[in-house]
Amino acid sequence: MDVKLMIQSTPNPNALKFVVNSPVKEEGNVTYKTAQDCELNPLAKELFTLNEAIKEVYFFDNYITITQDGSQDWDNLEESIRQKIMEKMPEHNPNFKVDEPTVETPKAASNDNPDVAQINSILDQTVRPALQMDGGDLQVVNYENNIVKIFYQGACGSCPSATMGTMMAIENILKDQFNPEVTVEVAETV
Repeated sequence: MDVKLMIQSTPNPNALKFVVNSPVKEEGNVTYKTAQDCELNPLAKELFTLNEAIKEVYFFDNYITITQDGSQDWDNLEESIRQKIMEKMPEHNPNFKVDEPTVETPKAASNDNPDVAQINSILDQTVRPALQMDGGDLQVVNYENNIVKIFYQGACGSCPSATMGTMMAIENILKDQFNPEVTVEVAETV
């Protein structure tokens, strides 16, 4: 396999998006917070071993978003990540099984609930494409009493603009297209 890799910045200064020319995850997405979380994904585990500043590895479609704690210069870290992805990508299985994470993250709310399904549909058409272009995503984890709880993933998880501007945009879109009484809150990890 001839691996091609492109590195993109994200709005989060502590996250970079590494785009490859083949899938890194066939279905869904996964966020790893520790090396122990990725026993079934050798590539993710290897990325955590590169530097203690790496705090999150996110796999979606054909890219991997790496988030660091801000203590490292990206110029040095970026090259070691690029080399590791180029080395390990030919043997990477994009259909890897996902273990239960050691750090619990909120679970997505079921689309069996018609309100959640409608919220997800609105977000799929409006907000998610932009978040995914920036190396992140979000999940709706709960809708109750006019409060939508969301959980940011990938580059969005630690991005200052996610909790301010993006959250306000999501709330305004949902007020306009779903329910004028809705508010949006970020769900915390357990």
